[in-house]
Amino acid sequence: MAEARRNTFQSPKPDAVRLLAFDLITEVNRNDGYSNLLLPVALGASKLEDRDRNLVTELVYGTLRMQGKHDWVLKQVSDRPWSEVDSGIIDLARMGVHQIHELRIPDHASVSATVEVARKRLGESKASFVNALLRSVTRKSHEEWFAPLEAVTDPVARLSIQYSHPEWIVSAYFDLLKDWESVEAELQTNNIPALPTLVSWPGFSTQEELIALGAEPTKYSKLGARLKGNPGNLELIKHRLAGVQDEGSQLVATIFAAASAGTAWLDMCAGPGGKAALLSSIAKQRDITFTANEYSAARADLVKKVVHGSRVLCGDGREIASYGESFDAVLVDAPCTGLGALRRRPEVRWRRTLADLRELTLLQRELIDSSLSVINDGGVLGYATCSPHLAETTVQVLDILKKHPELEQIDVSPFLPPNLLDATRAGALSLWTHKHGTDAMFLALFRKKSQVES
Repeated sequence: MAEARRNTFQSPKPDAVRLLAFDLITEVNRNDGYSNLLLPVALGASKLEDRDRNLVTELVYGTLRMQGKHDWVLKQVSDRPWSEVDSGIIDLARMGVHQIHELRIPDHASVSATVEVARKRLGESKASFVNALLRSVTRKSHEEWFAPLEAVTDPVARLSIQYSHPEWIVSAYFDLLKDWESVEAELQTNNIPALPTLVSWPGFSTQEELIALGAEPTKYSKLGARLKGNPGNLELIKHRLAGVQDEGSQLVATIFAAASAGTAWLDMCAGPGGKAALLSSIAKQRDITFTANEYSAARADLVKKVVHGSRVLCGDGREIASYGESFDAVLVDAPCTGLGALRRRPEVRWRRTLADLRELTLLQRELIDSSLSVINDGGVLGYATCSPHLAETTVQVLDILKKHPELEQIDVSPFLPPNLLDATRAGALSLWTHKHGTDAMFLALFRKKSQVES
């Protein structure tokens, strides 16, 4: 009998695509990895064909993005509390549900292929549980699973499940947008993967060169273009004559540059270098000395590769005055919750908490205070975040103006592209993904009055 059982047992045969996707999801969810950094490296090292690479990308980004929605279903079919389930089972079951509900993969193929990964990575016992979970999910259609949401009267709870966002983020969007239709549009847009956006660096490349490569020009930025394909294959990118940068970030850099003058600029929180690369090229054309500062040594090294020989400092921005230098314009692109780039960084929505928000807003204020110690009279301060959250934007601006009477706010409107409409909030740039097709960037500008004016 034992011999017969041994003869019927077959070794796990997971496909390479799902095996790689699960390993990456595990690295992100359990070891605090970043999908946008891990995935390109993993795909570059693989021998997968383009079709399989695309599936890995969707399984990783899609599962991470929609895991809140998937958990809502899985909790209903699990015979044990979801919080007590093994983390490997959770991540693999999420990946299975993503195939069943979000991709055009037959149910039986989604289940069997996922279970093979479970057998390989988790063992036979846990694979049986994964199999039971996913088979239970397939007993109802996607429409049947989510029909009960129509009866949920609390819009925060309903939209949180439907669009797979934590409730505090849904509430934060409503605080700013003030109507649920707009909130729903922003949540929905966050779940649509963004095409890579290229940026030409003045003096090194042009938008026309990007268009000649088959990219479509960006709507607002005169330097950008959107590309269907892998930017890493382009010679302009390989030789660091152009970069990859969201159109919203391009606008922050170009608006800051348009409002700034003088002979010395500083990007105080420069890593990983997108805005610094663009600002350094603009500064070089205007014969302005550009300096970038970055706290992380690894990120400072990335900045050095793209700033065209400009100086890069590595240190805490809160101690920038220790260098004994001053500048005519300082950009504080402050660390923030990143709620404006959720379509590009799918795991951020699950990592950030209200506790993070409190810590980050304190850090932002400290960086702003530090920047003012090195800005010359008449100089410009740019305060930017990749977040629309009220606490990281409007509230910070009000705090800056109250705490620093030597500053006056500069209205960004004269510096905006003429076709960029409905993009300001109390004199600051405030982009929204569902309105503008960019990351939800924020930029407030200030001028430091001279001592006579103060």
